[in-house]
Amino acid sequence: MTSIVVLGSTNMDLVAYVPRAPALGETVTGRAFRTIPGGKGANQAVAAARAGAEVAMIGAVGADDFGVRLRAALEHCAVDTDLLRTVEGPSGTAHIVVDDEGGNAIVVVPGANGTLTSLSHGDEALIGTADALLLQLELPLPVVVEGAVTARRLGVRTVLTPAPAQPLPPELLAATDLLVPNEHEAAALTGLTDPRAAAQALLRFVPEVVITLGAAGSLYASRGAEPVTVPAPRVRAVDTTGAGDTFVGALAVALGEGRPAPEALAWAQTAAALSVQREGASTSMPYRVEIEAAFLSPHILEVDSA
Repeated sequence: MTSIVVLGSTNMDLVAYVPRAPALGETVTGRAFRTIPGGKGANQAVAAARAGAEVAMIGAVGADDFGVRLRAALEHCAVDTDLLRTVEGPSGTAHIVVDDEGGNAIVVVPGANGTLTSLSHGDEALIGTADALLLQLELPLPVVVEGAVTARRLGVRTVLTPAPAQPLPPELLAATDLLVPNEHEAAALTGLTDPRAAAQALLRFVPEVVITLGAAGSLYASRGAEPVTVPAPRVRAVDTTGAGDTFVGALAVALGEGRPAPEALAWAQTAAALSVQREGASTSMPYRVEIEAAFLSPHILEVDSA
């Protein structure tokens, strides 16, 4: 079984569902509100666990009710939380507006996530047991860099999701094996709006890049090879929150199992396509049996072929 460690954020998602997102200064009436465990780190941990990996989480929650619920949600999905700290103060929150087209706008308040600034010896030992370390940018950048450098030193594959987008220090890029931005993050990192050109620019710094393209699928590029675009299933999106994290978690599992990159991308896109047809982030993530069934029989997934 693939072993994955996630060094990342845990947030409680405070989600309002609206016909359309409000403009600046405008008030709109929502149709529903939910609190859903999330955070890019926790989401990727849940996605990987449900996709069939053995997963452990390094992060921090607050000493509040949200912290209790966030830890319980991870444990319910069989994610090891022994190194998930509980710290004084509030847990992280993400304030999300989801419109009737499934699009979203998000404000993240770090809370406890902002207290994790360095690794412990236990964190380093845990990373050393993994096949892959998943990283994002919702924790303070110094600990993300430390995690990547530690994984590189220990021979563990690093997978970095550069979100929220920000300039990446050279030492982080040098310790990254696979960079997985979406097309907007790739453009922010390179100044190039064409995904193929952006991927080639990023390959100067990392050996492999996957750029997610939303409904258009994903682009895989590696040094010395032609980029490959893998189309996504055509589905009717209800809520795209967490779709990228679902993709990354499932991709890490597929690559850890030795699947070739195009097949791994297609498998991960199947997982993401299942997730966008359900509301919520972590709550929408599919189990391995669902991914396999839809991957082997795509007609049961593609409900919108127009």
